[in-house]
Amino acid sequence: MSTIPHPRHLLDRYRRWRTEQARIEHAAQAEVDADERGLTARRSRELTLTAAGRQFWAHPSPWVIAAMLVGYAVARVVVGGFHTFDAVLPLVVLAAFPFVEWVIHVFILHFKPFEVAGRRVDPLLAREHRAHHADPRDLPLVFIPTKVYLWLVPALTAVGLLAFGRVGLGLTFLVTTAAIGMVYEWTHYLIHSDYRPRSRAYRAVWRNHRLHHYKNERYWFTVTTAGTADRVLRTSPDPSSVASSPTAKDLLASFERR
Repeated sequence: MSTIPHPRHLLDRYRRWRTEQARIEHAAQAEVDADERGLTARRSRELTLTAAGRQFWAHPSPWVIAAMLVGYAVARVVVGGFHTFDAVLPLVVLAAFPFVEWVIHVFILHFKPFEVAGRRVDPLLAREHRAHHADPRDLPLVFIPTKVYLWLVPALTAVGLLAFGRVGLGLTFLVTTAAIGMVYEWTHYLIHSDYRPRSRAYRAVWRNHRLHHYKNERYWFTVTTAGTADRVLRTSPDPSSVASSPTAKDLLASFERR
């Protein structure tokens, strides 16, 4: 028969819990403050979008996406045969993208490794994303790994050419997807760079993603938008109502705590 804990023991447990929560909150705030100081210290070097753009194009991923975009766009013009839905489809893809982005982030990037018949299942994207969480300031880790394009480009091209019933419409989808992919890479890079937000819209996106990295890794999964899919899917709580996570930089430990 279990015994009822003495009230004093319950009070001691509560006090220890409060102390631990205060420690976690303090550590999370220290991370944000350190990041802010780093941004401020670098303002003279990385203040302009031009400087940020030069740094962006120093990485391979933007060039791969740019080549995809140009190739798909040229093919679309050559094929011709534009119809009304070629104007509608980009709007549909654009509206769906925040939810696609959310699903990819939750189920692929935050994939929990497991073993099957003694073999570990742990995809490259998940491993790279864990490294990105461990050091959000490491810019090469911000971009889509180059190896991923070896299967992503053929797979995406096959979907575009086979799934739409008309080659021209499929190419419209591919052009739209490549353009959105470029926006994603630029936005994600800019958030993690030393460029400080100036517009109200970008500040909201910047803050949303920083909350994911520095406040709690279980919320705020969209990158290119704020208050869209996260709100609909209930992963955009009031930050003051969410405890800072001690595992925001250690996703493997985060999985173990669930």
